Amino acid sequence: MDTAAAPRGLRPQPVRLDPFGRDQHRENARLRDAGPTVPVELPGGVVVWAITHHDALQTLLADPRVGKNPQLWTEFREGRLPEGWPLLGFVTVPGMITADGEDHRRLRGLVSQAFTPRRIAALAPAIEARTVALLDEVAKLDGPFDLRAHFAYPLPMQVIGDLLGLAREQLDELHELSDTLVSSAASPAAAVAARQSLNALLASVVEAKRAEPGDDLTTDLIAAREAGHRLDQQRLSEAELVGTLLLMLVAGHETTLNLITNAVRALLAHPDQLRLVLAGGQPWSAVVEETLRHDSPVGQFPLRYATEDIAVGDVVIRRGEALLASYAAAGRDGGHHPDADRFDITRRPNRHLSLGHGPHFCLGSGLARLEAETALRHLFERFPGLALAEGEEPEPIASFVSNSVRSLRVTV
Repeated sequence: MDTAAAPRGLRPQPVRLDPFGRDQHRENARLRDAGPTVPVELPGGVVVWAITHHDALQTLLADPRVGKNPQLWTEFREGRLPEGWPLLGFVTVPGMITADGEDHRRLRGLVSQAFTPRRIAALAPAIEARTVALLDEVAKLDGPFDLRAHFAYPLPMQVIGDLLGLAREQLDELHELSDTLVSSAASPAAAVAARQSLNALLASVVEAKRAEPGDDLTTDLIAAREAGHRLDQQRLSEAELVGTLLLMLVAGHETTLNLITNAVRALLAHPDQLRLVLAGGQPWSAVVEETLRHDSPVGQFPLRYATEDIAVGDVVIRRGEALLASYAAAGRDGGHHPDADRFDITRRPNRHLSLGHGPHFCLGSGLARLEAETALRHLFERFPGLALAEGEEPEPIASFVSNSVRSLRVTV
């Protein structure tokens, strides 16, 4: 049944999302055709509303009747989620990603000073140097190599690692665990184990920084927590401290990793666009913005919750129901973006939602843009003949949360 044509309040049959994300853009096209607000079935038979049109998603992301605290979700509050539900760890992380109102402002305020335009600009020389060093290592590789593993991954992971004061030997393990945390295809056992291991590992980071403080965000958060404790103010609980580190880790590298990978893949598939930017006809920032719109690093972002009944067209989202922010679907909404399936770095205006909107707009958006622009500029200036390896058919990441490919084999 066409959701847009359904009588108000009538519940259409949910569409089952592929937990392995094998063809997200085709799946998103079907969801958009069904309407701006479509019931979808997640792993374990959990039914939520996917918001697939740009205008509807933008409105709901800023709607005060939509919250992030999982206690607002009837199925969670009543204990009706299946045991080991793969996305449970992600939607219940204590911190600003699951906080509303004053709690959200308190937690966001503690982190926001690390992401001011001045602080981000100050990181630019270090990001440039790290990019050049990684490309020096890439130049030593013999034959085709995985650009995602050798370049797109280590750059943002090392940057967020330095920002949080993480030891270099911890980064790969943290990456693997965070991959599982945001995977919609993980088994119940793997999902639970990853959540427990991440919490334990980050708790050990906190203890190490208490013993030996450093010049990093983790030390700053510990200081804020302990100062608040001495003043009998609840500035940051221990669970919120660990949860904030987890959020910074995942958001600080997963999104940028996918963004760089998707941008390189798009440029290699559209040589006319690559020639245009290399000739100076468009800035690298235009490549980044069009990639964010055309191939959003985040496919479906879980979850938000209605605090009261909300009418969206002819559909009513009931109080206590959950919403999925369908960023990749909204990015190719032809009702908002003319010729939406075309990758076009000259597109103006290019207002997308891939970094969020409203009070939960991505705090690290400026850093992600800086890293991606720097990475792409240096990569193609160093290797203008970069090409996909012969016979390369990239395999999608096994998740509908992440939207990218598992590897991107190229030659220089």
